[in-house]
Amino acid sequence: MSNVKILVVDDESRMRKLVRDFLVRQNYEVLEAGDGEEALDIFYRNKDIALLILDVMMPKMNGWEVCREIRQTSKVPIIMLTAKSDESDELMGFELGVDEYISKPFSPKILVARVEAILRRSLGEEENAEVKTAGTIVLDKTAHEVRIDDKPVELSFKEFELLEYFMDNQGIALSRERILNSVWNYDYFGDARTIDTHVKKLRSKLGDKGEYIKTVWGMGYKFEVC
Repeated sequence: MSNVKILVVDDESRMRKLVRDFLVRQNYEVLEAGDGEEALDIFYRNKDIALLILDVMMPKMNGWEVCREIRQTSKVPIIMLTAKSDESDELMGFELGVDEYISKPFSPKILVARVEAILRRSLGEEENAEVKTAGTIVLDKTAHEVRIDDKPVELSFKEFELLEYFMDNQGIALSRERILNSVWNYDYFGDARTIDTHVKKLRSKLGDKGEYIKTVWGMGYKFEVC
């Protein structure tokens, strides 16, 4: 994808170079920042940044602080990098609206694959635009917008994908593993509890329509209009 800007934020120059080199080979335009404050300066100066790859542990402002500030004004996809494998860190990232979470060390090829998958969806290149409905929920893929009773609902990128997957599979009992493989891509090495975290947030944002997402005990979830 040429002319698509990606901001890589990491205080380790070797890590930035590694990620940049792999992305440039795929014709992405890569911007770099060595700390959180610099990242925000670059992000606000460049209104067309399509995705952030953001390290957690950085000087001045850490990745959580940067993510929290960006999410106040933007839904730009964010991939979080961390040297930790603590489950609480991963859950915090998803609570803040992180779209992917990758622990170091990682395969640069896998990182690029996830970047491409996220951008295909966020830039609307994967499928033709269409509108899906379930009861009074309307999901507009063209505008990347969800409305309930004609009122907009603010969803993160991954929450939007999860809802779309549920709506595409109404009435079907879906295992957590199947949801992970379909929404988080085949190469996601995450924990099934990631699904529970996102479903909890999605139900809350859908209000009383959250009851459309039913728990299938010992398996996963099923989406059906009451």
